[in-house]
Amino acid sequence: MAAERRSVITLGGKGSSFSSSSVYKIAFGVANVRIDSSAIERLSTKPLPLIKGSSFSIPEELTKEETRASLVVLLNKLLLANSGSVRSVLPVKIMEIVNSKDETFEFGEVEVTEGESVVLEKSCATLVGICSVIDHKSTVLSQIVDSVAALSCEATKGDITSFSSLDSGDGFGNKDAISVAGDLKVLLNGSKAVGKFEIEEISKIPRIHGKFRDVVRSVHSDARVELNSGVKGCGVGEALGATLSALCVPIKSLGECSFLRAKLCFESIVNEDLRELLLEKSCVEYENLKSGVKLALVEEDPCRLAHKLNECLGIVWRIIGLEAAAAYFALAGGDLFATKEVLKGDKKKKAVLGKGTSVIIQFIKERLVSSNEAANGGDQVEQILYLYNPESHGFDCLLAKVKEIVESNENRRLPKLPKGTRDFAQGKMIIREKAFSIIQNVFKKHGATALDTPVFELRETLMGKYGEDSKLIYDLADQGGELCSLRYDLTVPFARYCAMNGISSIKRYQIAKVYRRDNPSHGRYREFYQCDFDIAGLSEPMGPDFEVVKILTELLDKLEIGDYVVKLNHRKLLDGMLEICGVPAEKFRTICSSIDKLDKQSFEQVKKEMVEEKGLSSEVADRIGSFVKEKGAPMELLNKLREEGSEFLGNKSTKEALDELSIMFEALERSKCSGRVVFDLSLARGLDYYTGVIFEAVCIGAEVGSIAAGGRYDNLIGMFGKEQVPAVGMSLGIERVFNILEKKQKLEERKTRVVQSTETQVLVSIMEDNKLGEAAELASQLWEADINAEYLVNKRRGKHFDRAMSTGSEIPWMVIVGKTELSEGVVTLKKILKGSEEEVPGVPRDSFVAELLKRL
Repeated sequence: MAAERRSVITLGGKGSSFSSSSVYKIAFGVANVRIDSSAIERLSTKPLPLIKGSSFSIPEELTKEETRASLVVLLNKLLLANSGSVRSVLPVKIMEIVNSKDETFEFGEVEVTEGESVVLEKSCATLVGICSVIDHKSTVLSQIVDSVAALSCEATKGDITSFSSLDSGDGFGNKDAISVAGDLKVLLNGSKAVGKFEIEEISKIPRIHGKFRDVVRSVHSDARVELNSGVKGCGVGEALGATLSALCVPIKSLGECSFLRAKLCFESIVNEDLRELLLEKSCVEYENLKSGVKLALVEEDPCRLAHKLNECLGIVWRIIGLEAAAAYFALAGGDLFATKEVLKGDKKKKAVLGKGTSVIIQFIKERLVSSNEAANGGDQVEQILYLYNPESHGFDCLLAKVKEIVESNENRRLPKLPKGTRDFAQGKMIIREKAFSIIQNVFKKHGATALDTPVFELRETLMGKYGEDSKLIYDLADQGGELCSLRYDLTVPFARYCAMNGISSIKRYQIAKVYRRDNPSHGRYREFYQCDFDIAGLSEPMGPDFEVVKILTELLDKLEIGDYVVKLNHRKLLDGMLEICGVPAEKFRTICSSIDKLDKQSFEQVKKEMVEEKGLSSEVADRIGSFVKEKGAPMELLNKLREEGSEFLGNKSTKEALDELSIMFEALERSKCSGRVVFDLSLARGLDYYTGVIFEAVCIGAEVGSIAAGGRYDNLIGMFGKEQVPAVGMSLGIERVFNILEKKQKLEERKTRVVQSTETQVLVSIMEDNKLGEAAELASQLWEADINAEYLVNKRRGKHFDRAMSTGSEIPWMVIVGKTELSEGVVTLKKILKGSEEEVPGVPRDSFVAELLKRL
């Protein structure tokens, strides 16, 4: 009867794939194997020359499950082989042996074809079979072990606050550890039993379990490939052996961590006999694990290694089961063994368990009760061990329950934004749209045309353009095609566009989102808009540089952000200065990156980085310090640097820079915007592509960093094409501008009412039910006249006035249609703004739009 209840797994079907889960089910007798009829038809029916005496050897030490797994993998390999060299006889015979109740697995010596002999000898079926069993058992273990650890967190009253600190937000956290911590928090959501004691065995759960997940993924990947591949040359055994060897230590660490948590749980078990029983069993299993892993680590034969590792995995499963039992009995307390009289007298308040862990506790309790109400502690331990055995009948239900909790818990269902991103709605969108309109108008006034580029670029396009900030580029997952990344800025895509299209002269603007894998903080986001303006092509010296800075001051003035300053420097001046100080040319860019931090750090901190991390001598760093402290009014500091005897005049690079800055500063003065500019030798701008003038704008008194930046980049476009095209541009960080405006608004209390979140001018109010047609007719007439309108159909009069007068979205005019208006074919116009109320009844329908236009 048991055989009749088995499921059937079919091999050899067109487009079918074989999984470790299927191997496991067949190996443990849960499923029978069947060969697809199409596979039988593909096998040779012609007489083929036979080789006598070939056999498939299975190591004697293998368990019956491992042997069955080896045979079914061999069967699949034969079906994957060249069908012209394999007969149907051998696969059918193997299928019968695998499905047979006879556990002797007599294969015997058989006559085989040359093609079959190759599969028998080179398929590594035994190794792949055991590897598939390990893959399934370890994958399932990685899904179940977190739920057991969560029970221990509550049983030991461990502090889990460290779980939240794993994700630093900079993109460099251990993803598997963060994922484990997230699952644990879901299981423990709402728990009042955790948080009292800092326990090392609890704190290290995410990292130990995360590492196990990581290695298990590698095993799963290799097993999947080998299960669905034919016999492909040499090296399979060595490769799989290396993958399995990497699993040894994580298995030991997982078992050891579970054992130590279980020992802590024992202390809370009230029944002394039960406590001693669990401790004895756990110690035996832990010693077995240590000796088993030790033997596996020195095993050189891949098949024997796989067998020993499978044994170790079974031991870890039993240790996890014992931990589950220990945590269960610790949390259930004396209720399981105390008399009813004792329970009645016990008024002690129980701790509230997590929403996930309480479900697991109840699941175990129900299984124990259904098994045997009179069972003693020892029997219940065995029942829990059986429940946590992946071969048991109840295990699938337990696994499904854990998955349901982790995947569907309400803590996970609560939506939240990714770090470093924001939503904008209502009043904020009105402010943003107004700001974008101002920016666009300024850009267009200077003759720029709009450009849009893809949100992602080829990775090779972006890499090597941003210096040390290249680590902040968001890489997209490899989908089997081109390697791509989200754009870091708009300048490099613009340069790529010019090179691709052979453009040698253009003035363009672009307003779009960019992405940086930065550590989010106030004014620093991972997704944000940039507003770029660039001029590419040959022109009069310093003309585009002047115009770009002029545009920046126009923008910031029109946006009314308050006091600001544009810090300006020249990359050639920096390079010459570093050369004068004795910095090797190959270190110019990395030292510039350090200097660029002077707006956030003291010179002593920057000096320490230059000396200890970047290899400069202390004397050279001090010389740099004497120069970068210089800042002041543009022409004033320029004249100082050009005084007779200045070291800058004797250096070709610095002299060129000073000559160019002289032209630019004169233009800025004559355009009446030099008062906003500060010549600052500490400004470095860490991006690699800058070659000339560099600048950035900072709002005085606002702690949000730079709000705009830019510079000349004469070589960037040439990186993507044959022709060098000089270019200069600026980028406005609009998100930081919005932060400043919002803070300024609060501090100065400039606005007496909430910003309008809607621009609706008229509300069509149909004060009768089921009159959508009336609303559609009247609202459409308003829309056709370019009047911003909404409509509401509701018999309750108050609903209309609530909508029209809601805070932050007041609608000045209402077109009212009630029972009287409907019968007379007219409307009532009503202005509801406080202080200027007005009512115009009896307006004919064919003229109400004209009447409104007079009054709007």
